[in-house]
Amino acid sequence: MDVLRRNTDYGMRMMAALAEHFSDGHLISARQLANSGRFSYQLGSKILQKLHKAGLVSSGMGPKGGFSLSKQPFEITLMDIVKALQGEVRLNRCLLGGDGCQFQADCEINTKLSGLQLYIDGYLGGITLAEIVKSNETE
Repeated sequence: MDVLRRNTDYGMRMMAALAEHFSDGHLISARQLANSGRFSYQLGSKILQKLHKAGLVSSGMGPKGGFSLSKQPFEITLMDIVKALQGEVRLNRCLLGGDGCQFQADCEINTKLSGLQLYIDGYLGGITLAEIVKSNETE
């Protein structure tokens, strides 16, 4: 079982590509993004629609149209992208809160998994597109 789905991985790659070109102000077409990520244009378009709906990308029409980030790269985290494309990442049902598990109140497993869940949320929420672009530049 993958915690991050394939489409989420592709979406992260497209967002990183958009972040690399953020400062030059150029729009990048869905086809260019899909080609550079080595996946189909149709899949790329569906992912971009979700990212647009979440307010993470903006689109421009016309012959020079395409996509760009709708926020500064330092304002968009990996967690933002994950939530836009697949929803919350949860290790198991008992971490959903509410009445998800009858043992939740006194379960040591829940306590340990909650710690791991907090780590995952903090880690993905602490990495911005600006950091990814910066690390790509140093490689």
